[in-house]
Parts: sequence; structure tokens; C-alpha cells
Amino acid sequence: MTRAQNNSLKSVPIFLAFLAMGFCDVVSPLSALLKEEFMLSNTVSQLVTFMGLIMFGILSIPMGLLQGRKGKKYVLLLGLIVASFGLILPTIFGFDSFALLLLAVFFLGAGAAIMQVSGNPIMRDVSPEGKYSRNLLFGQFIKAFGTIAGMLIPFAAVKWWGADWKILFPIYSIGMIITIVYLFFTKIEKVTDDATQYPTFKSSLSLLKNKYVLSMVMGIFFYVGSEISLFSKIPVYLKEIHEFDLQTWGLLGSAFIVLAVLIGRLFGSIILNWITPKQFLLISTIVSIGGILGLYIPNTSVAIAFIFITGLGFANIFPLIFSIAIDHMPERANELSGLMITAILGGAVIPLLFSGVADLTGNILFGFLVPIACFIYILTLAFKN
Repeated sequence: MTRAQNNSLKSVPIFLAFLAMGFCDVVSPLSALLKEEFMLSNTVSQLVTFMGLIMFGILSIPMGLLQGRKGKKYVLLLGLIVASFGLILPTIFGFDSFALLLLAVFFLGAGAAIMQVSGNPIMRDVSPEGKYSRNLLFGQFIKAFGTIAGMLIPFAAVKWWGADWKILFPIYSIGMIITIVYLFFTKIEKVTDDATQYPTFKSSLSLLKNKYVLSMVMGIFFYVGSEISLFSKIPVYLKEIHEFDLQTWGLLGSAFIVLAVLIGRLFGSIILNWITPKQFLLISTIVSIGGILGLYIPNTSVAIAFIFITGLGFANIFPLIFSIAIDHMPERANELSGLMITAILGGAVIPLLFSGVADLTGNILFGFLVPIACFIYILTLAFKN
């Protein structure tokens, strides 16, 4: 069975699964919403984000091994079901308990981790030869819609529907159930170059001895850490450097980046029809570094423009690194996927380093040196590729 036989309508449930991954990103805005709802401290409210991210470190490699035995579709369905449980739990039992909502976030994070392990490589199975990177970028573009919905639906619920953020849960639950049913009844064949032997923990970790694999895993680690740092610190940057009101215009800074990412992924999936993923990774990295450096220019209009440019640069780096690595060693796709999704833990580590540098120097601009350093590493990675 070749990949050419596994495209067209069979890719639709995979794109829906990417949209469902975006639903799981509700964890980020949920942290601020729950802090206000339950009058939590910053430390306790941070548990929401922590519970979401920690599952990437715990589950990614085991799910990669399970995927090698049961198949990508099986693991993708498992992730969708686990995430659905996190959405349905408070929908049925109510939103009055912070502990229950924290448990819901736990299942959302677990589902997101499982879906990322399976969703990224299964896109290769339903993509025509040579179009994996393009389709993965488009899948990430679809995912961004689910992410943006987590910001816009609560706003619309309060503004026009006479409801609040809780309406996200039943809406997302319906979307998850539709995706599960569609994927369950879709037959997806494995590509011919999958591994013939079952992967193990030993075989997965042994891949890190390969310098190329280790460098790509670290590229994911540094990228995700830089992305989370930027998304969380841009509102603070706008407040401290450009005197924006944090509660209104400051928060729109993060939404502005998400919009840029959305546009960047759409155009990225088109651009890859004419240039190679390796060339595009180099271009995207240079644009990202230029965008971050532009934040040091002491002009508000210029700063906003460079926030948008940074989002455009960031848009495609994760799927490019991921797809390039998988195409380099397709026979080890399950193990590679587990390792690279584990590297999403960079989103928990790098922002702490960013905050530490900013606090130590008393100026948030010094904190941006951390993602700049991360992207210099990714730049060397792009040149090597």
C-alpha cells in the first residue's frame, strides 16, 4: 500500500483531529479564567498549565511504543477519547469544583500528548509522496483554528450569547465525538517504509545517541519553549515597554501572534509547493530572529509590526523540524515521534529561564535574549539540514 492510495477523503478525519488538538489548547486561557473564577493565587492557577504540559513528558515515549504495536490510528483514537473525557467531565458534573476542573485539564493534556504523538506521523500515511511537510503545515494551520476558538468563543459567549467560558466544553465535546466517529470508520493503511520490528524504550532512547536525532529533538525543545515564552510575555512586554493596559490591549498582543501564526501556516502550506522544507526552515528561522530583534526598537508601531513578523516566522518551525526528521528516518517514525513530542516539555522550562533573566535584570527586554539564543541554535540546525 503506497501513500498515493491513502489521500483525499482519508485525510479529512486527520485534519479534524488536528482541529481537536487545537481544542486542547484551551488549557492556556483556562488558567487565567479559573484564577478569576475561583480567586486563586498565581502559583495555584499555574497548576492548570503544569497539568497540561506534564503529560507530554510522561506519555509521549510510551505512546510511541504503543503506536508501534497497535498502529497510529489506534493511538490517535485513544487520544481523542481521553481528551473527550476531559471535556465531558465538567459538562456533566458541573463547574463548581476546581479539583474537578483540574482533573479535566489532566485528561485534556493527556489527550493532547497522545494525539500529537500519533497525529503528526499519521499525516505522512495519508499524504502523497513528497507532500508530507506541506500537509503537516496545513494540519497545524487547522489546529490554530481550534486554538483561536478557545479565545474567541468565551468572548462571544459573554458579549452576545448571555453565557460564559463554560460553553466551550459542550461545543468542543461535540466536535471531538464527530471526529472520533469519522476516524473510526476510515480505513488508513500504513506506508511501506514503517519499521517491521516493535519499538522498545531501549530502542527509542538509543536514537538519542544519533547526533542528528538529538539535534532535532533539541530543536523542538528550544522552539516550543520560545513559543510559549513569547505568547505569555508579549502582553507584559507591551505593558512595561509601551505602556499598554494589560487587561485589554495588552492581551490582544498574544492573539495578534496567533493570527500571524494562522496566516503563516496557511501560506507556508502553499509555499512548500515550490521550495523544499529544509530551505523553508532556514527562511522561517531567519524571519523569527529578525522579528524578535525588532522588539528592541523603541517605537510602538514598529514593535507591533515585528510582533506580527515574529508570529509569521514561528508559524511553521515545529512541523518543519518534525517532518524533516521523520522523512530522514521514516522506519523509526513511532520512536522519533515519541521523543520529539516529549521535547514539548521545553514549554515548561524555557519560559522559567526567560522569567528568571527578566526578574534578575529588572527589564523584560533582557528576557528576550533567551528565545534569541534558542533560535540561534535552530539556525545552526537549519544550516546543517
